[in-house]
Amino acid sequence: MPRQLHYNAADHIPGKAAQDPHLRPAFSLQDRTARAVWNLCWLCLYRFSPRPLHGWRSFLLRAFGAKMGPHCHFYPGSKIWAPWNLICADQVTAADGAEIYNPAPIQFGSHAIVSQEAYICGATHDFDDPAFPLLAYSMRIGAYAWICARACVAPGVQVGEGAVLGLASVASRDLEPWTVYAGAPAVKIKDRKRVH
Repeated sequence: MPRQLHYNAADHIPGKAAQDPHLRPAFSLQDRTARAVWNLCWLCLYRFSPRPLHGWRSFLLRAFGAKMGPHCHFYPGSKIWAPWNLICADQVTAADGAEIYNPAPIQFGSHAIVSQEAYICGATHDFDDPAFPLLAYSMRIGAYAWICARACVAPGVQVGEGAVLGLASVASRDLEPWTVYAGAPAVKIKDRKRVH
């Protein structure tokens, strides 16, 4: 499946925003202000909340525009870059240290898990363009998928239902449903038994 480009900074931020194109902002002032308010909320109300208060953290994410299904477990050390681009079905988990960099919408299916210090990267830069604009991609992590500890999912990669990305692996291409991947770059190592 081809990567789904959702946002190209070159189409939204005028080139005259800074003399050096590398210094121009990638997002509007409104977006940057919203993220500053969210970061303050994350630091004061989310990050230091007691571990069992998953409902409280889901409430905070919803207050900033996230769509959260029931029984989601987002731990206090998890980081979400833009809650308004987070779409979760039921029982999605993001462990301590998990980071979801989502300048574009990222959707998580039911029972998807992002383990400790895993990183979901939703954007990159067009390094062939002298202006180096940010490119953000819509992504989907399928139901029952598991992104293991310290694993990374590259921009635009789609993770199929039930796929597993092993410890510290790097997914640079789409992961097929009900398949286990490992390595950097990740390669298919075996099929996974369906759990539902």
